[in-house]
Amino acid sequence: MRLNIERMTYGNEAVAHDEDGKVVFVSGAVAGDVVEADVTKAAKGFSKAIATDIVEASPDRVEAQCPYSTLCGGCPWANLSRRAQLDAKRSNVVDSLVRIAHMDADDVEGLVSPCVEASSPYGYRNKIELAFQAAGGRARLGMHAASGNGVVKVDTCPLLEPFAKGLPKAVAGSLSYLSNSHRLSFERVGIRASARTRDVEVALWTDTGAFPRAQVAKVLGDATKATSVVRVMTKGPAKARRIAGVERLSGAGSWTERLGDETMRLSAPSFFQVSTRGAEELQRLVLEALDPTEDDVAMDLYCGAGTFTLPLARRCSFVDAVESYGPAVRDLRRNLETSGLDNVDAVGGDAGREFPDDDADVIVVDPPRAGLDQTVIEQLSAQSARAIAYVSCDPATLARDLARFIEAGTFHPTSVTPVDLFPQTFHVETVVLMSRIG
Repeated sequence: MRLNIERMTYGNEAVAHDEDGKVVFVSGAVAGDVVEADVTKAAKGFSKAIATDIVEASPDRVEAQCPYSTLCGGCPWANLSRRAQLDAKRSNVVDSLVRIAHMDADDVEGLVSPCVEASSPYGYRNKIELAFQAAGGRARLGMHAASGNGVVKVDTCPLLEPFAKGLPKAVAGSLSYLSNSHRLSFERVGIRASARTRDVEVALWTDTGAFPRAQVAKVLGDATKATSVVRVMTKGPAKARRIAGVERLSGAGSWTERLGDETMRLSAPSFFQVSTRGAEELQRLVLEALDPTEDDVAMDLYCGAGTFTLPLARRCSFVDAVESYGPAVRDLRRNLETSGLDNVDAVGGDAGREFPDDDADVIVVDPPRAGLDQTVIEQLSAQSARAIAYVSCDPATLARDLARFIEAGTFHPTSVTPVDLFPQTFHVETVVLMSRIG
C-alpha cells in the first residue's frame, strides 16, 4: 500500500492511516514521507507495516550518520532531522498528557516547553551495552538487531563518546576469542567511558560458576586499556534475574564521572544517565525549578548514586535520600563521604515503606520507567513542601501520575520541560515542576 506518514510515535515506528482510515504503524519511515509499504501484521484496530520504498522523501528526512542505523536498534530516528526529533518528542509528551491524564489540550500546549537540546546529536553516550549470541558453536557480540532478532556486529558506535569509539570492536573481538576458546557465555556486556576522567570500565554480566578471571582480565586489559574490568554475576529465572555478586577482575572495580562540580564513583550495577551533559541539564532544571535555600529540608526519592542528592546537600540544610537498589545506596554513601557531605540521611529501601518522617520544603522524585506507586503519591500529597520536581523517563507513566496528583488536590503541574537526553531515538526525559495549590 501507499501511505502518507503523519507523525512519529513514542517508539521505533511512524503513524499513517490506510484508505479505510485504519491506523498503520510503519517502520523505516519518518514523518512527512510518502512510502510504499508491506503489511507485516493486521490486527482488528491497527496494522503494522514496513516501508519498502520512499516514494517522496520528507523535508525532515536526513542521511543517517551511522552506517548501522537500518540494522541496529540503537538509533531508530537517525533519518529524522534534529529539529523534527525535538518537535516530535515534545508532541509525544503533549499527547500523553491529553490522552492519558485527560488534561485540557489548550492548557497542555501552554504548559509544555519546547524540548531542550541537552547534548550533541552524536558522541553523547558514556555507556553502551553489547548483546551476546552463540550460534553454530561460534560466539558473536554486537548490538541488538533492529528486527529484534539476532546480533549486529559493529566496529564502532557513533553515539558513544568519540575518544572511546574503538571500544566496541576491541571488546567484541576479545570476548569472542575468549568465548570460543573457553566456551564462555554472557548475558550482556556493558562499556562505560568518561571523556572527563578518562575512566573506562567493562562489565561482564554472567551466570555464577567457574570463570577464567585472570585470562579474561589480561585479554580485555591489553585490548582496551580499561581502568576497571568487573564481572556481575546473576541468577534466577530470565524475567527475575537478581545480582548474586560483583567481582573485580582488574583495576579499580568501579567507574568515575565528573558531574558538574562533583566526582561520582559508580559500580557496574548502579544506574547513571547515559548522557553526562544531559544529566547536568536535568540537574540545572530541577535546581532552578525548586530554588532551594540553605534553610530548606529536601527529600530525594529514587535517588540512585546521588545525581540530585549531592547538589541538594550543597544548597540545603538537610536531605532525606531514599533508594531501593543496594549497589546504588552503597555508591551514594561513598560519594557523600568523598564529597565531605554529612547532612544527608541515605536510606536503602522502597520509597513507600521508607518514606522519610521529616516534612520537606522541596522534593525530587526520579522513579524508574514504571513511575510512582499510588501509595507514594498519597504520601507526597500529604507533605507540606512548597514544590516537587518530578523527573520522568516515560511520558505515559508520567501522565498517569500527574492525573493522580491533580486528583489528590495538593499539588498541580506548573511547568513541563521535555529534555532530549537520547538523540537519534524516541526516548525523552521530562522535568515537571509541581507547586502547592493555594
